[in-house]
Amino acid sequence: MINIIKTRRSIRSYTNKAISSAMILRLLEAATWAPSSHNCQPWRFVIITKSADKIKLATAMSQCLRADRLVEGNDPTEIERSVARRYAQFANAPVLIVLCLSWSLELVQSEIKNPKSKIEWVMAVQSTAMAAQNLMLQAHADGLATCFYCAPLFVPDVVREALDLPTDWQPQGLITLGEAAQVVEKTRQPLETKVKFL
Repeated sequence: MINIIKTRRSIRSYTNKAISSAMILRLLEAATWAPSSHNCQPWRFVIITKSADKIKLATAMSQCLRADRLVEGNDPTEIERSVARRYAQFANAPVLIVLCLSWSLELVQSEIKNPKSKIEWVMAVQSTAMAAQNLMLQAHADGLATCFYCAPLFVPDVVREALDLPTDWQPQGLITLGEAAQVVEKTRQPLETKVKFL
């Protein structure tokens, strides 16, 4: 298992090989065996395999990225490069998995006022993130590649509208999935710089 953990990489370029529905379901099952606070299992998944749907989402999110970068005063040429790169990453991946958590609008509103509700929200986010990690590790174990993007957090309403999500599905992230078309090497900072033993 440690080898799977150490060799997983964030891959942003994929071959055109299709991923079977059976494989996607296998990965989703692995995701749903993640631990969750109160065993509430708040995760929800939107699976996108059709080109038209990927393009619709990629276009909507790219437009927001461009607008945000223009407001920040970034160089227009660099903005277009960045937007084109992100669009291609989403539109060309064989599978997009939009990761959401189910959280009622009443709870979303109350968490602003109630500190305990805010903690419950964080717990649900953590649970959903653990489901994503399970999915990505299983994909790597099965010879596939993934990359996790936090971009939906910046434009949840745009994602919700593009995908026609239920009102209680809160977009948390997006995972691209496919057969890797690149090799990525990574290192880690020394463990001793991250640990305090008492």
